Formats: sequence, C-alpha cells, structure tokens
Amino acid sequence: MGDEEEKYDGMLLVMAQQHEGGVQELVNTFFSFLRRKTDFFIGGDTGAAEKLVKDAFAHHSKLALEVHQEKQRKQEKEKKEKAKRAAKLAEEEEEENKKKKDDGPRIQELTDEEAEKLQSELDKKKKEEEKVVSATTNTDKTSDKAEKEKGSESEGEEDEKDKDKLKPNAGNGADLPNYKWTQSLSEVDLVVPFDVKFRIKGRDVVVDIQRRSLKVGLKGHPPIIEAPLYNEVKVEESSWLLDDGKVVVVHLEKINKMEWWNKLVATDPEINTKKICPENSKLSDLDGETRGMVEKMMYDQRQKSMGLPTSEEQKKQDILKKFMAQHPEMDFSKAKFS
Repeated sequence: MGDEEEKYDGMLLVMAQQHEGGVQELVNTFFSFLRRKTDFFIGGDTGAAEKLVKDAFAHHSKLALEVHQEKQRKQEKEKKEKAKRAAKLAEEEEEENKKKKDDGPRIQELTDEEAEKLQSELDKKKKEEEKVVSATTNTDKTSDKAEKEKGSESEGEEDEKDKDKLKPNAGNGADLPNYKWTQSLSEVDLVVPFDVKFRIKGRDVVVDIQRRSLKVGLKGHPPIIEAPLYNEVKVEESSWLLDDGKVVVVHLEKINKMEWWNKLVATDPEINTKKICPENSKLSDLDGETRGMVEKMMYDQRQKSMGLPTSEEQKKQDILKKFMAQHPEMDFSKAKFS
C-alpha cells in the first residue's frame, strides 16, 4: 500500500511547487479539474460526491493523527533515553574524576644524580624532535617545488596544444588569404573580396546559405568557400549583399548564441578561442532577450564553478521554502526534491 500511495508523489510535488497560494490553491485546482473534465459532481446520486470526499478526508485525517501521535511517542521515548544516557555519563565522569583525584600524582624528591639523568634524557628528546621538524620542513619545500614545476609543465602542455592555433582578429574571427570573418555571440559576418578586373553584378555571384553549410563564389569559377559550417545557422535570418561590385558580404545568424566559433567552416584553420575578447562591454548592443540569456548563462557558470545552485535551482528552492512556510503542518522529512 505504501508504494502504491507514493506512486504519484513526484508529479504531485511538482504541482504543489507551482501553486504559490499553498494547499488551498492546490485543492481548488484538483476540484476544478474534477468539475471540468469529469462527471464527479453530477454523475452519481445526490450527495454521493460529498460523501466520498468526507470519507476520504476522515480516513486520511485518522491516518495523519495516528502517524503524528506515533511520532510524538517516539520523540518522548528518545528524549527519556537521551536524559538517561546523559545522567549515566555524568555519573561515570564523576567517578572518573574522583578516581583521578585519589590516584593523583605525588611529589617525589629526586637525588642530584637522578635529576641530571632526567635532564639529559629531556635534552636528547628535544634534539630528536628538532631533527624531525627540520626533515619535515625540507620535505614540504621539496614537495612545493615539485608542485610548482608540475603546474608549469601543465601550463606548458596547454600552451603546446594552442600554439598552432591562430590568434583571433579584432572582430574575434580570422583574417585568411581569400576572406576574413568576424563574430559576436549571436552572429557571424564574412567578407569575401574578388580580385577581378570587371565590376561584379548580383547574377555573377553564387551564394548558397544552408543550415549546416556555406558556398560562396563566382559563376564559372571554383568556389572560394564550399564546406560545412562550424555550427548551425538560421537560414531565414541570414543574408548576403554585394558591396561596390567587388566584395560579397555574408551575414549569418547563429542558432546557438552561447558559444564562440573556432572556425567558420570545416576547412579553415582553428583560432584560439581562449584569446577571444569577451563582449561584456557590448552586452548593451544585444536585444533584451539575448542579453538576458547571456547574462543568465554567465551567472549560472559562476554559480556552478563555486558549487552553488543555478538561477533555476534557486527559483525552485524559493518556491518550495515558501510552500513549506505556509504549511508547517505538512511533514516534508521524507520528501525527495530534484
């Protein structure tokens, strides 16, 4: 019966967390559901629904009272046992103190020879302790030195991995032989100049922007770019234009606005994203929704690094604390929260 009763606890607990008005609001929601989606109130004999509710209330009220009384009995029993143990410990401690007092140290007069021998032993023991302390200090220094060397090696390994990567340009992208690209958290801009002796028209250009790939070039010539993109883009919000008859400018809208790209397309060399200048100073340039998402992401990352709850976890905890404060009569000791 216990397992069957707890079968829906998880779902009901989530419902309870969403009702800031407490038990009254939760119960009202339950009866609203019965009224709107079932024939609970009108499907039976007159008074049958009310009797069912009263019977259920009486049954669970009785069970709750029994559990509460049993809990009180256990607490009372534990309290008495605790007092009994404390009295016993106090008695044992009193006997121990009395015994120590009876068997306390007695002053014993030493001869000069015995005093000299005792002092010699104390001096010898002191020198041995000083040697141990000195050896321990030297070991700690050696260990610290090794740790520093190890840390330097680790940093060296990280630098070794990044040494072949390009340093980002001023726009957090890369300047490559045939084109250059820049990025923000939400978008990528590509500039492709064409070294030709005639003025290019729109019909001469091939630009194909797909969710996962990009192609840019001139008709009748090998494409400058034709490769998978680093990550997905919103095709409907991306665009391109021809500037001054010589340059194609492509604008790509990122789907994932929470990451830096380390390359434009799969065939590009990687840039070192660790050296990208964060756009904290440009958060004001983002639209309200994107700015909120970026700030929330940065906050949650800081919280996780310190082992603290994220903003979403804090919100759930606050709702639950409020619910528990409104209903001290409910026992949450066995409840499991996620």
